[in-house]
Amino acid sequence: MSHDVRVVGVGMVPFSTPSRSESYHVMGARAASRALADAGIGYESIQQVYAGHVYGDSTSGQRAMYEVGMIGIPIINVNNNCSTGSTALYLARQAVESGAAECVLALGFEQMQRGKLVQHWTDRPTPFDRFDAVTDALQGIDPEAPMAAQYFGGAAREYAQRFGIAPETFAQVAVKARSHAAHNPYAVFRDPVTVEEVMASPRVLGDLTRLQCCPPTCGAAAAVIVSADFARTRGLRADVAIRAQAMATDTPAVFEEPSMIKIVGYDLTVDASRQVYEDSGVAPEDIRVLELHDCFTPMEVLTYEALGLTPEGTAEKFIRGGQNTYGGQVVVNPSGGLLSKGHPLGATGLAQCAELVWQLRGQAGARQVENATLALQHNVGLGGAAVVTLYENAT
Repeated sequence: MSHDVRVVGVGMVPFSTPSRSESYHVMGARAASRALADAGIGYESIQQVYAGHVYGDSTSGQRAMYEVGMIGIPIINVNNNCSTGSTALYLARQAVESGAAECVLALGFEQMQRGKLVQHWTDRPTPFDRFDAVTDALQGIDPEAPMAAQYFGGAAREYAQRFGIAPETFAQVAVKARSHAAHNPYAVFRDPVTVEEVMASPRVLGDLTRLQCCPPTCGAAAAVIVSADFARTRGLRADVAIRAQAMATDTPAVFEEPSMIKIVGYDLTVDASRQVYEDSGVAPEDIRVLELHDCFTPMEVLTYEALGLTPEGTAEKFIRGGQNTYGGQVVVNPSGGLLSKGHPLGATGLAQCAELVWQLRGQAGARQVENATLALQHNVGLGGAAVVTLYENAT
């Protein structure tokens, strides 16, 4: 891809638990307005909107944007499970890069319900029926445990059997997430925890404890995507470019080669990141700051290897050596990630975008990563889609 796509504005609202949340349309409108203000343009300059949400009626995007204005432009609703926000970003980038539009808003929001995720449409096949069949064949299904926890708990068990990782190493990921979130005013959980506290929290499945699982969260985030020419003619700040971006979906291997690690999207990450590295000429070791999809601690551990940050089977050494935080090879989830910042499904990908834009601008405050000129984003939705985005400071 060419380097002519810029992120000129980002905005988000503090994430919250469902009991403290505002309505989706209030959060969405506020995030969109903040992104527009950050860009220095009015809504009348926007030519298209891609509005991402997972739970809600089909034109919720319109309901949110009508609070900002009613200017008659296309508003397209997007649902791609947990990768919804990044999918909206992907579509906005495509529209600008292709020349279909010069100025596009990507918006993501979610008003989640309390408790574990459940299937809302029980009168039709679930899109996870084939994933569930593999899971049942490999490890059985516990009707009392959240299905997502069974996927990721199974992946953790498979990885441990293959490479011998200690349960405490997974817990260290949660400890790191909280330490980063302590400096993020948008994060839900900012109090520090210890490995012992993580391990002692209620068991969800096997060695997977509650503090190793992301919480149901509500929130919204947005980004304004423009062409370099549009930014130049309007005098907008355009120092953050999308240098490369790729989306991958599942191949037959996810069902033909039974593996819980494959079930949770490992191959998706490998495929999308490989394309980004090839398109950009950037290598994994060039990345200094990364926002990745840590919905459960095993996902973060697996993703280190899927993104090529460390060789297969060496994630434990990577973690115990402090290579995933300040002073190490790469700062992973300076925002606190999904584990601590929260995971409002439709908003997550755009919240990651906002954090990385702030990092590349040098606006991240106490979270700031030194010498951050490249930033990588990883967002996965099971079922499945993965979006990997590489940003650069283009000044």
